[in-house]
Amino acid sequence: MRLFILPFLVITILDESYWVAFGLFLLAGLSDMLDGLLARWLKQKTTLGLYLDPIADKLLLSTLFIVLTHQGLIPRYVTVLVFSRDLGILLISTLLFATGTLRDFRPSLLGKLNTVVQVVGIVSVMLERLWPTAWLGAITSGLLRVIAVLAPVSAAQYAWIVFRRINAPTAAA
Repeated sequence: MRLFILPFLVITILDESYWVAFGLFLLAGLSDMLDGLLARWLKQKTTLGLYLDPIADKLLLSTLFIVLTHQGLIPRYVTVLVFSRDLGILLISTLLFATGTLRDFRPSLLGKLNTVVQVVGIVSVMLERLWPTAWLGAITSGLLRVIAVLAPVSAAQYAWIVFRRINAPTAAA
C-alpha cells in the first residue's frame, strides 16, 4: 500500500496540497501498522515481506525527504545526511549479503530511534504547513537538527556492529 500511495503523496506535496498529503501519509502509516499487526496476529511471515517492508519504509521516507527539500521545507544538509546513511547501509548490506559474509541485518535500537525521529520530523514539517505557528516551527527545527545528528551517528554504529560481527571469532574456532 505504501508503494502505491507514494506517487500520489509526491504529487500532492508538489502541488502544495498538504492536507491531502498529510492524509495520504497517515494512510501509508496506518497500512504499515495494520500489515505488521496482521502478520503477527496470523503468524504469517514471508521472505518477500521481510525484504519488501523495509524497502517500502526507506523508499517512502527517502522520497519524502527529497520532495520536502525540493519544496524548501527541509534543509539540504539534513536530506544529504539521511540519504548518505541509507545509501551506505544499503551498499554495505548488499555487498555482505551477496558475498555470503553476513546475512542478518537487524536494525539497532539507535537505527530504530533514527527512523522514528525521521517519521516524527516529516509529520512535524507537514503539520507546520497546515498550522504555521512559532512553537511548531521550533519543534520542527529541533527535530531536523536531531535527525542531522542521529543519521551519521546511527550509520557509524551500524558500521561498528557489522565490523565487530565480521571480525568476531567463529564458534568453530
